[in-house]
Amino acid sequence: MWIAIVTGLFLLWVGAVSVVIVLQRRSAAATLAWLLALMFLPGIGLFVYRIIGPLRLERRKLKLTTSKRMIRDAMRALAAAEHGDGREHVQLARVGIAAGEAGPLRADDIHIYLDGASKYAAVLAAIAAARHHVHLEYYIWEPDHIGTELRDALIERARAGVAVRMIVDGTGANGLKKKFLTPLRAAGVEVAWFNPVRLRSLRVRRPDFRTHRKIVVCDGAVGFTGGMNVADAHSASYGERYWRDTHLRLTGAAVFSLQRLFLEDWYYCAERICPVDDATFPPPTAAGERLVQILGSGPDSSAFAIHKAYFTAINQATRRLWLTTPYFVPDEAILIALITAALRRVDVRLIIPRKGDSRLVDLAARSYIPELLAAGARVYEYQPRFIHAKTAVCDEDLGIIGTANLDNRSFRLNFEVAALLFDEQANRELATAFTTDLESCRELTATDLERQGFWTRLGQASARLVSPLL
Repeated sequence: MWIAIVTGLFLLWVGAVSVVIVLQRRSAAATLAWLLALMFLPGIGLFVYRIIGPLRLERRKLKLTTSKRMIRDAMRALAAAEHGDGREHVQLARVGIAAGEAGPLRADDIHIYLDGASKYAAVLAAIAAARHHVHLEYYIWEPDHIGTELRDALIERARAGVAVRMIVDGTGANGLKKKFLTPLRAAGVEVAWFNPVRLRSLRVRRPDFRTHRKIVVCDGAVGFTGGMNVADAHSASYGERYWRDTHLRLTGAAVFSLQRLFLEDWYYCAERICPVDDATFPPPTAAGERLVQILGSGPDSSAFAIHKAYFTAINQATRRLWLTTPYFVPDEAILIALITAALRRVDVRLIIPRKGDSRLVDLAARSYIPELLAAGARVYEYQPRFIHAKTAVCDEDLGIIGTANLDNRSFRLNFEVAALLFDEQANRELATAFTTDLESCRELTATDLERQGFWTRLGQASARLVSPLL
């Protein structure tokens, strides 16, 4: 009797779970992984699914009054690109537009930073020069030396009458306590938390939906994005173990797209509209000659623009494809694209850290390397310290700098931003940085893989099973 009841309840549970999971229409691997977890570990599985499962975030969307103008400007820039030297990348630009993002816009200047000291100095200088507003959005903001210095710079600007708004992630910046934030608010700085988790009030939101974006916009004319958070770990002052990372500074109309992403996130976090006028989107003072397309993506949309852009860029590459990422857990589409690029005799190279900050991710990443090496790709481990850069060098005239890693979390769960640089000069700078990084790398070979012990190989294979959930 009891066996029949338990069996019936289990079958009912399996049926209900199957309907819910299948209707999510995720990849087959992710769907099967969640089905198995929920079927055979119902209590734990349900809790984990509620915390990090593949449910889409319902997000209030701000329809900016400038959106039509931005798209019109973007289409004009795209038309100009079609008649220029970057013709082969027009289809890539259209992928982002079709996914709901702005097209390429003109930049007066592009500056690439390869270390935290120079990036933070540039951000502080831009903040000091701001006269109307300063907007910042960061995943991690530590109350350390650079975090405090940046806070004090914002306080000074706010006291000078500049509107200062900052978004910090509810998980990544949880080290910011009341003592640190009180002087900001007292000076008039508006602080908003992205998706906070507040257990004390039983207000538990999906903690895995994070803003992984790093955005700074000053007066709508100067913008920054890239891999660096606000933390001493990115600067040499941290010591020999400081992170190797890449960041970007833009001026001109291309900053509009960074501004748009910030304003949408601000509306979501603060639940109030930021003033939108010519001071927010100031008319460019010069006609920039360098094309940049800013893409945003997140779980509030199934378009996943950054994933599609990477997939397209990999498939369009004909000469070289040099990638740097701290977390390499590709889905099937990206993996096959990389393998087929290598088989097409594209010079495919990948830099990953020798040791990352997640043992599970490191094991999963190594499970994909044999397939890449077999296809002719080359994989390198960065030796000195953790490499946190997320960049791509595609042929001679496309570079990518952003916040997204080559993993499922960045492509589908985090709110990310990526800058597609349709620019030969920026491409050369990224290529030089890549070759310089290679000097601190050790290349992995088939012999290295053959020497791996049984338990290492078993660990890698096991970690790969859960890679759709990472």
